[in-house]
Amino acid sequence: MENKKTYYITTPIYYPSDKLHIGHSYTTVAADAASRYKRAQGYDVMFLTGTDEHGQKIQRKAVDKGVTPQQYVDEVVAGIKELWKLLDITHDRFIRTTDQQHVEVVQKIFKKLYDQGDIYKSEYEGWYCTPCESFWTERQLVDGKCPDCGREVELTKEESYFFRLSKYQDRLIQYIEDHPEFIQPQTRQNEMLNNFLRPGLEDLCVSRTSFDWGIPVSFDDKHVVYVWIDALSNYASALGFMTENDSDYKRYWPADVHLVGKEIVRFHTIIWPIMLMALGEPLPKQVFGHGWLILEGGKMSKSKGNVVDPVILVEKYGVDAIRYFLLREVPFGSDGVYSEEALVNRLNSDLANDLGNLLSRTVTMIDKYFGGVLPAFVDSKDPLDASLIELAEATSVKVEDLMEKLLFSNALAEIWKLVGRTNKYIDETMPWVLAKDEAKKARLGTVLYNLAESLRITAVLISPFMPNTPLRIFEQLGIVEDSDKVWASVKKFGALKAGAVVKKGGIIFPRVEFAKEEPVKEEPKKEAKQAPVKQEEAKKEEKAAAADPGYITIDDFAKIDFRVAKVLECERVEGADKLLKLQLEVGSEKRQVVSGIAKHYKPEELIGKYVVLVANLKPVKLKGIESNGMILAASNEGALTLVAPVSEISTGSKVS
Repeated sequence: MENKKTYYITTPIYYPSDKLHIGHSYTTVAADAASRYKRAQGYDVMFLTGTDEHGQKIQRKAVDKGVTPQQYVDEVVAGIKELWKLLDITHDRFIRTTDQQHVEVVQKIFKKLYDQGDIYKSEYEGWYCTPCESFWTERQLVDGKCPDCGREVELTKEESYFFRLSKYQDRLIQYIEDHPEFIQPQTRQNEMLNNFLRPGLEDLCVSRTSFDWGIPVSFDDKHVVYVWIDALSNYASALGFMTENDSDYKRYWPADVHLVGKEIVRFHTIIWPIMLMALGEPLPKQVFGHGWLILEGGKMSKSKGNVVDPVILVEKYGVDAIRYFLLREVPFGSDGVYSEEALVNRLNSDLANDLGNLLSRTVTMIDKYFGGVLPAFVDSKDPLDASLIELAEATSVKVEDLMEKLLFSNALAEIWKLVGRTNKYIDETMPWVLAKDEAKKARLGTVLYNLAESLRITAVLISPFMPNTPLRIFEQLGIVEDSDKVWASVKKFGALKAGAVVKKGGIIFPRVEFAKEEPVKEEPKKEAKQAPVKQEEAKKEEKAAAADPGYITIDDFAKIDFRVAKVLECERVEGADKLLKLQLEVGSEKRQVVSGIAKHYKPEELIGKYVVLVANLKPVKLKGIESNGMILAASNEGALTLVAPVSEISTGSKVS
């Protein structure tokens, strides 16, 4: 145990609101996937989450409900813990800022900083946002309101203690410049340096006297410790920092990564590191600020009434489907738009059509052609086998590289390339044809073994993301030995032993129909009769256009928005010989386009290719699939070639 490599990952400690929405779940599911992956790699993992339970807004909520603040947070925290169970979150420790150990550690930190002159008493006068627990200067307000949440602020004047952030400003700037991996993604680093640190830091108010629901300052009981010294210290107090039992702190600190939403990157990359510098402690190795899941109309928030309840979604679609969608749909670090329709599309396309159908076909054919007993692996040297095996063995290497960078969506995309290639292998080898010829029985056995082994490898690789699905795959494939389920087993194709008895089971991901509400159609407006002069002008224009039938004006051309795009995914459209469905990266946006090029390009040939997109074409539905744009191609005597930039250029670049 002592010789194991350690990995310490944290989520923010959540404010105990009446209900967490899917956006909160996003961070925790991501941290859980990283933790499961590291455990599979043999690491000694410490995964911390918890709740931030002090402050004025908690006290006000408790008063409104007629209970004490402690009673209020106890009830809400119980619900949060139930949600983490529902989502299969495997945290190793859950900290509450009302825990006695945390309270005592925060008081020790505050006293040490005060004794060494880094905290001093003064008076604060300024604007305070209670929901965000943030102080703002007049110039920082936006239209007189909080720049973060847009809500009303209160003018506050009270005696306070202040922390000398400004003293450590230059030292932190130097540290960030010397450690470019500290703040990720890069855009967050630029934001912290250019918007906050280089313009100059103001000292931070770290105590309040206008309410008492907080940790008392040990040497001045009129004051309670204000949120950030209280909340941020949890990452160290949970490990026993400044206590007699600090073995966990010595073992796991510094943290490998703090996963946070981008709205609190500032606190984690400025206030927290400066606190640690002042305390003489090492800084966390990385703070990763991911983007938001956004609904139409903006960021999810309870005040806007646009939150999405993860409990309802899990009950409706299953926990693995929700976890897959959260980690696959949006590149981690970027903002992404959430919709239930997008969730259903992912479930049907990736999980039901690709993975679920692959398992069902494989088990059915082994059952039908070999009495349910897995045939032996034969190294046939067949090019089709070699292609599949090469990809299967390479996928784990790619996934490991991407997981180390917390690129969950990209890692899942690599796994689904293997799923897609395995499905294609069925079409290429046609086991149903081989089964008709007894002389090809051995070849049929090899094909079916390769399918089962590819599924086994896939099941192991998806286990950090979807913990329940691999168990169902293993059960149907008759895999019982633990050695066939561990991460190390995916390095070499052929680990699955012959003789396993498959067990036909239920469909692991049934297709889901999404009932989209149709907008109310307005009655078409009657066109007003044109005046005689207008009619005459229209006739002249029609005549002029007829005289030059092949020309458009520069104004007409300017209306077309050509953009460079990159193909992220591509698949055939079921029931359509000519159509391919492509997922395109267009700058920070993701587009779905249906194109009639299936007879000229195979889906796997297009992955990673750059194309030119007509981006402002009116969306249409082809075979029931929405297409948002058109990719350009040139054709001549039956041949067709996609139009593409000569060299790689940033996606989203305008073509003119």
